[in-house]
Amino acid sequence: MPTDRLPRWSPRTTQLAIWGRHGETRGQNRSGRGAAATRTARKPEARRGQTRPEARQVTTQRDLVAGLSAADKVPAAWAMAFASVDRGAFVPDQMWCDDEHGRLRPIDRGTAPDLWAAAIYSDIPIVTQLDDGRVGWPDVSPLVTSSASQPSVVLAMLAALDVQPGDTVLEIGTGTGYNAALLAQRLGGERVTTVELDPVLAEQARLSLAKAGAGADVVCADGAAGCPGSAPYDRIISTAAVLIGQIPYAWVRQTRPDGRIITPAGTSFHNGELLALIVHDDGTATGRIVNNASFMRLRDQRTPLGAARLSTMVDESSATIESGTAISPDDLAFDDDCAFVVGLSLPGVQSSVWWDDEHPGTFEVLLFDVASESAATAVAETGARGDRYPVRQYGPRQLWDEAEAAHAWWIEHGRPARHQFGLTVTAHRQQVWLDDPVNQVPMPM
Repeated sequence: MPTDRLPRWSPRTTQLAIWGRHGETRGQNRSGRGAAATRTARKPEARRGQTRPEARQVTTQRDLVAGLSAADKVPAAWAMAFASVDRGAFVPDQMWCDDEHGRLRPIDRGTAPDLWAAAIYSDIPIVTQLDDGRVGWPDVSPLVTSSASQPSVVLAMLAALDVQPGDTVLEIGTGTGYNAALLAQRLGGERVTTVELDPVLAEQARLSLAKAGAGADVVCADGAAGCPGSAPYDRIISTAAVLIGQIPYAWVRQTRPDGRIITPAGTSFHNGELLALIVHDDGTATGRIVNNASFMRLRDQRTPLGAARLSTMVDESSATIESGTAISPDDLAFDDDCAFVVGLSLPGVQSSVWWDDEHPGTFEVLLFDVASESAATAVAETGARGDRYPVRQYGPRQLWDEAEAAHAWWIEHGRPARHQFGLTVTAHRQQVWLDDPVNQVPMPM
């Protein structure tokens, strides 16, 4: 696909979702331009984070509570705290939000109070920082590094945390402080410790929590190390995603036996799982994927950029090898269960989907590994099943061949769904398993 064509953005573009925080890219396209400024959404009605016309009727926390309650998305145990904590008290007056085309746009409470309130009190994520603060409002960047998470996802994660009266909780990734405020409202501020790496965000959250009367302890530190000063905890919840196989063991060490750890998790290839771990007396933790949740990763686990550069290499290099595949690119691009398994087998490999505006329905899957300077592409049409699909591979790793082997494993094991997988974490090793801890999944590191 020539690089001067402008493909359309797809919901499977690498690391799009902005439910969480810490270093999420909003996608790249084959022209090398920022997708946030150029893309056109395939299905804008399915996008998270946009301010739809009907959403502009809501203006208060009461509206947000009513809407999510009607959708049965407010767990009974969290209903009082959710109704009591005003989300608007934790979101800056100047922020960014997706428009109906999936493009980030700045919103200023001072000049557009109705639009600001419509976004804040809708079930959507709100971007509060770009490029670690190097991009100032109203400028836009494809790198989202902090956000106010989608309220329904916040509630689902808090429900999975299963806190009990008297529990102590460590939150990894304070962000705006809203999640910590909900925890403090439920448990008491003295039982909630929240860690934020960014000193500017930590101070803003500390002020917002104090103003709201929520006494959670805000610590400016690297959440990957937990917070040993207040350990042990009954519960740990992370609002930043971690790579499966790289769960910080400090979190396990700082959790009491029978305590619970809730974290978004995924691979470089597929980011979107919610993992629940139980800590045992012997210092190990085991658990399963219990839901979907796409969050930005811990800062030291961010995946490197390089899709535009490597896609150009696979297009233009004389070293590119052309072949074909019987594996439909649909499976890797749009089947989340398959993509999860491929990600386990291809650590460090990322994926993107490019749409050809000149040939509607035609898309190209790009696999790329920045570390080895390798890339592979396969082209197909939506919903069309053929005998062979054209493949191009560049670099020392034959990424499509590796993906085919992972796909074959998935087929041989009955196309298992993501929720069938679990993880065991010890001080020295982390092992993925299928259905039962004895059924270990091959996972190169």
